[in-house]
Amino acid sequence: MLSNSLIELDRAHLVHPVASYRGHEKLGVRVMKSAKGATVTDMTGHQMIDGFAGLWCVNAGYGHESIVEAAAKQMRELPYATGYFSLGSEPAIRLASELADRSPGDLNHIYFTLGGSDAVDSTIRFIRYYYHSLGTPQKDQFISLEQGYHGSSTVGAGLTALPIFHAGFGLPFDWQHKIPSHYAYRNPVGTDPQAIIDGSVAALRAKIEEIGAERVAAFYVEPIQGSGGVLVPPDGWLKAMHKVCKDHDVLLVADEVITGFGRTGPLFACSDEDVVPDFMTTAKGLTSGYVPMGAVFMSDRVYHTIADGAGASAIGHGYTYSAHPVSAAVGLEVLRLYENGLLENGVKAGARLMAGLHSLADHPLVGDVRGRGMLAAIELVTDKQKKTPLPAAADPSRRIFDRAWDNGLVIRAFGNGVLGYAPPLCCTDSEIDAIIERTRMTLDQTLEDPDVRSAMA
Repeated sequence: MLSNSLIELDRAHLVHPVASYRGHEKLGVRVMKSAKGATVTDMTGHQMIDGFAGLWCVNAGYGHESIVEAAAKQMRELPYATGYFSLGSEPAIRLASELADRSPGDLNHIYFTLGGSDAVDSTIRFIRYYYHSLGTPQKDQFISLEQGYHGSSTVGAGLTALPIFHAGFGLPFDWQHKIPSHYAYRNPVGTDPQAIIDGSVAALRAKIEEIGAERVAAFYVEPIQGSGGVLVPPDGWLKAMHKVCKDHDVLLVADEVITGFGRTGPLFACSDEDVVPDFMTTAKGLTSGYVPMGAVFMSDRVYHTIADGAGASAIGHGYTYSAHPVSAAVGLEVLRLYENGLLENGVKAGARLMAGLHSLADHPLVGDVRGRGMLAAIELVTDKQKKTPLPAAADPSRRIFDRAWDNGLVIRAFGNGVLGYAPPLCCTDSEIDAIIERTRMTLDQTLEDPDVRSAMA
């Protein structure tokens, strides 16, 4: 009765993110009840391995009592402190210091937000202020990658290059430009890594020249494109794109909302190529999803330019919950857990995950396997030679998700037949093996889908 009551209350009142409202009303909600480690349980008692860490965010895994205690202790002592009026709290100050100590290069200045979308929004405001401070306000054009994701706020969704975030919203704005993704599996230049790098470099240079280097403010990029389908660039790609930015006096913003905090192995993915961006955005793994928080990392050069440009004037950007003490206390404890075994386990588990997914490459539906660490995907096709996507009639995002769910696995099933994986870093060998086995079972069931079989005939 309780479950049915909650389903009806949900239908009547709760607006869900990125959902077909009418479709959701028809299907109803699945209510999550509890979680521990890498296992989640719904209201019916059905247990699943969470192969997607919530929404790429529960990196540490569920049920860490030390995180709960850190939040409770802070709530008892000081549940809120504003950062306005030159006030602050000890957890926020300490977290900013700890993050700066571990950040790439000179990203020594941390601005806290509520999540990834407003972190991206904040960079846009800071970048505009930066160029106004330099006396070059005409540098107001922004470039990002097709199939990239940079949040769903009003301006961030325009940098995002996924059609569903534009349709009906009048986006992107005319100052938001795109270049093609490095998407190796479907790249017009083929799969040769250097050809892909050269193609992306040429595309970015051409776009900057088309707009005018004197107009281009910044280039936004995810070290691995997450919501676009876990698209992994060749080694050296990010460094090559960074060089183009430096050559044209364009700021590089590394969006590490998904890739940060051990998701790909190191604490920050851009360190794999020794790239030091001008800004870095993070969220998700920052608090392992236990409480909301995001962060903008800002380089010394940018910070001091903004500070000097403002002089004695206040810089008019802020949020009520910036540097929230409870979120900061959680962030400090999560960081401690990462560095006391979770990052190391994530590297080990990630290697096992990738090996397991590659073992599925011989399945009739698997066209591509890609990933790095605990961030991976397999792309399903009905014809491996032609790389034919699953037909829309097969409704991959719903049917494959449902099959995996019934098999005891939570994954991200994209509408084009890509299956995304981002398990918690705490996964054991047996849990990784179960993810692979349950995926194979789901693929076998999908192979029997009448709409899939019809497409393969």
